Amino acid sequence: MKRLFVNAGILAWENDSFHYIENGCLGVDGDAICYIGTDRPAEEYDDVRDMSGRLLMPGLIDCHCHNGMTLLRGVGSDLPLQEWLFDKMIPVENRMTAEDIAAGNELAMMELIASGVTSFSDMYMEAQTAIASNERIGMKMNVCRVVQSFDPNERVEDCFRIPESIELFEKYNGAQNGRVRIDFAVHAEYTATTHIIRAYADRCRPYIEKGARMQIHLSETQKEHRECIERHGMTPAEWFLDTGIFDVPTGAAHCVAVTKKDMEILKEKGVSPIHNPTSNLKLGSGFAPIPEMLDMGINVALGTDGAASNNNLNMFEEMHLAAIMHNGYRNDAVIMKPEQVLKMATVNGARLQGRDDTGCLQVGKKADIIAIDLRKPHLYPNFDPMALLVYSAQASDVCMTMVDGRILYEGGKFLTLDPETVMNNARAAVKRLYGEAE
Repeated sequence: MKRLFVNAGILAWENDSFHYIENGCLGVDGDAICYIGTDRPAEEYDDVRDMSGRLLMPGLIDCHCHNGMTLLRGVGSDLPLQEWLFDKMIPVENRMTAEDIAAGNELAMMELIASGVTSFSDMYMEAQTAIASNERIGMKMNVCRVVQSFDPNERVEDCFRIPESIELFEKYNGAQNGRVRIDFAVHAEYTATTHIIRAYADRCRPYIEKGARMQIHLSETQKEHRECIERHGMTPAEWFLDTGIFDVPTGAAHCVAVTKKDMEILKEKGVSPIHNPTSNLKLGSGFAPIPEMLDMGINVALGTDGAASNNNLNMFEEMHLAAIMHNGYRNDAVIMKPEQVLKMATVNGARLQGRDDTGCLQVGKKADIIAIDLRKPHLYPNFDPMALLVYSAQASDVCMTMVDGRILYEGGKFLTLDPETVMNNARAAVKRLYGEAE
């Protein structure tokens, strides 16, 4: 199908920066953008839509989430990270079945679609359940089978997580017309043993030429950072470098406690830090040195983290916080610019995921597009569209979400999933896990 949007504000991409077009036209042919401009194209389109009062922008990319944890939203609030994770999260997660996780995934995907996210990177259990759900739902996802190891005496040949991770890649990478990508993953240094992770890095390395990528948590807290030095005589970044994990293109969530030397390692190895402002603030983890990373030319992306530590999957909130928190912390009103934050949520996220065909509105790129309804009192007047999107817009202002030219959400209606079924499944899972309804 060929579809044309007319009379739209368009946040297009030109010469490595955003370029705003007022009252423009955007054409979609099949799964790709075929036209962007101020004049209406001469060719015929199957569907022409008047987008007066709306702004088209690239879909947001949530580069770090734990979607199954939507079922733990609100559990263990107001606790420090280690206590929150080991005393509250893991006991519930140990009771979760694949059916529960599938219910949590779909609840998360419904929330993501309605808030303008077209692609996400998820680190959680039972990745195949998300892949199966996505046959209907139609998002883009980078999912993984996480490798952990707690027993220092565990033999490499007995670590079943490694072959499961490799098998997931071989079976599903590139599925659903490329919308599904399989990443490799190590949860964190403090949940792994050196010999297992070194062996895992060796197993992953041959898949780099097939587009393999890696997900990790890195230096989320000062405690994690300090204890790694006590255990290994090196920082978490140095430890991951030493194990060989950074030989695989890596997305590193949090990076709150990294040193200057750590950042130099990230730069040298092409590691993309993922900024999670809400989660880091809520858990009292601290302020990641994002301005310094950006100044070094490091590819910084943006993510929500899980709904148990956020407590939502709202990328507009993440953009807002990422834009203002560093200004306040550094006493510098211009240290973070709206355009840079928008890049973190779109272009940089696509680069982290290994998707060079998305992340911006440009002819030839995939039609991963969202529409923002500007006909709201908090979005008028519109003197600076990028500032408006970062400082004023809300997730509820998203009025359309399109992936590969297919509309998944429009006018408050989900077109590829049934909200009632998703909510009923989530309620049943909550009842199984906690012994009662919400």
